[in-house]
Amino acid sequence: MQHLMMKMIRGALQWIGYDLIPYKSKKVSYENIPDYKFYAPIFSPWLGYGEFGALYEYILNYTLVSSDRCWVLYLLAKQANNLNGDFCECGVYRGGTAMLLERVLAGISNRNGKKLHLFDTFEGMPATDPALDLHKKGDFHDTSMEAVRERLKSVDLVEFHKGWTPDTFLDLRQDAKLSLVHIDVDIYRSVMDCCNHLYERVVKGGFMIFDDYGFPSCPGARKAVDEYFALKPEVPLSLPTGQAIVFKN
Repeated sequence: MQHLMMKMIRGALQWIGYDLIPYKSKKVSYENIPDYKFYAPIFSPWLGYGEFGALYEYILNYTLVSSDRCWVLYLLAKQANNLNGDFCECGVYRGGTAMLLERVLAGISNRNGKKLHLFDTFEGMPATDPALDLHKKGDFHDTSMEAVRERLKSVDLVEFHKGWTPDTFLDLRQDAKLSLVHIDVDIYRSVMDCCNHLYERVVKGGFMIFDDYGFPSCPGARKAVDEYFALKPEVPLSLPTGQAIVFKN
């Protein structure tokens, strides 16, 4: 039927002086462009481009954060190095992304004496709200502060804050400023506590990265971010990685 239809169309076109000629597409090869192996199909540097490849291999066994999300965190950390203010991570688990942030800090002269503040119970999640969260109390308990400390090479750059938030936020100096805050705490109450206590400390041009904003396993995290920033000038940028980023005005 299709062949007959094409024959009829071609006959009609030929009657008025036109014709149908099969089009043969020319295959384009990109194999000779720089860094071709990192195109999948677009440029994907989280597959191991430059020094990031070795860094991700270094942390891989100690994180659940995928390489594309670590790439985003890595680049924002490098940019935040140009700002005043410490780094902060809430939700450390086994320390993989803390190791990444520590390596970024250790790779610069650190003239301003930047610190990396790590907040976690190191004993698993607190009580959750079943109406908002899918995670349960005690999830991610298979870690310890001692194990994470042993994985960090520049412990002089790191300050541990073990215990329950928001109480542990009181450990920060009253005048402490932050240039980067990485929040990976999964549940509504914890994300909201982080926003309530850390947003005002973030310097102009600094970043807040919400790792689990877009994941269906963490609906409470997105709800907390959306509610908090509905009353702020910043608009969270949702990424295809599942993260959301807030750029402080």
